[in-house]
Amino acid sequence: MDNVNNEYRRYPYCVVWTPIPFISWLFPLIGHMGITTSTGVIRDFSGSFYVAEDDMAFGYPTKYWQLDVKHITGGSKAWDKAVNEASIEYFNRMHNLLCDNCHSHVGMALALMNYNKSKNWNMVKLALYTFIFGKYVSCSAWFKTWGPFIIFVFVCLALYSFGQLI
Repeated sequence: MDNVNNEYRRYPYCVVWTPIPFISWLFPLIGHMGITTSTGVIRDFSGSFYVAEDDMAFGYPTKYWQLDVKHITGGSKAWDKAVNEASIEYFNRMHNLLCDNCHSHVGMALALMNYNKSKNWNMVKLALYTFIFGKYVSCSAWFKTWGPFIIFVFVCLALYSFGQLI
């Protein structure tokens, strides 16, 4: 497995994730996702007819899930080809928050490479796998993801407790 380099923000063979302000603050499992090339360059479907390269829509990755290139036939070339083909396809698509979004772009790339002998990569599966198998890039990245939610919960509990006292 190739090394992840947080300093240069290179995450080879990874699905990367970052929180979306306000939405992730209330629902920390929901966020923005991208997929990287074999050299770690990030590609993410950031909006209608646009796939960004190394410029994620909501900031640098806070979490990454490194995949094993051994689970695809063709190695690095097949990986990069699938990421590129998915990106070209998504340059021609409208962004839809619920049906055709950044998770769909990542899912298409994984399906095209037949990662782990599966063509069934959807939003729920990707979100769940990234949550379970993903690693935070740093402690501050963990806090960027979970801090606002924890503060929100404490504020709600404090308001609830205060309401009980009255």
